[in-house]
Amino acid sequence: MKTPKDASVSSLLDYPRPSVAVDTAVLTVAEGTLQVLLVRRGGEHHHGEWALPGTFLREREKLADAVLRSLREKAGISGRVPRQLQVFDDPGRDDRGWVLSVAHVDVVPLAELDDALKSDGVRLVSVGGEPETIAGLPYGHAEMVSEAVEWLRAAYAESPDPGALLAEPFTLKELRDLHEVVAGRSLMRDTFRRFMEPQLAGTGKMSDGTRGRPSRLWVRANP
Repeated sequence: MKTPKDASVSSLLDYPRPSVAVDTAVLTVAEGTLQVLLVRRGGEHHHGEWALPGTFLREREKLADAVLRSLREKAGISGRVPRQLQVFDDPGRDDRGWVLSVAHVDVVPLAELDDALKSDGVRLVSVGGEPETIAGLPYGHAEMVSEAVEWLRAAYAESPDPGALLAEPFTLKELRDLHEVVAGRSLMRDTFRRFMEPQLAGTGKMSDGTRGRPSRLWVRANP
């Protein structure tokens, strides 16, 4: 007589197994707008379309390693440490089958993307200026971009340029200009100064005045 199978000793093969993917929203500021990096897809599925750089997880591969591999192979980006953003698990998000995607986000200064952008298969698009492009991304990537932007805006609301998009040293106006691009709206000058100044360290130097009047120069304070 067979005894009921104990769930605690069931084989993993008894359970359905989705494929696991990683996708990364690489954000930067260029031409005065917040932009996201896209790559042109190869292969047969959605061939030639633009999407976030991503890949499927290989057997026994760590998520972080898969992310770095996809950025290196799909976008020519290396030396980064993206962070996990969110798991996207809608069973219908991928028309190839049941695929979970562990989305990641990274904030990269524009100068560090120069080599990547030399490829015809890599481009930047404004997250607000090209809504048709973003909305038309496959695999639910538009939702990933939206979540990545919200995460970035929350981070920039708390501290001065946490993504180090602005080269040091900088003036408070340059810092506020950057934060306004990220926030997508104007920020009150005095309120911004009072909140951010305690998190900055003065250099004791002034700007040269070639862009506006000379102003104090700052760097991000050590945490």
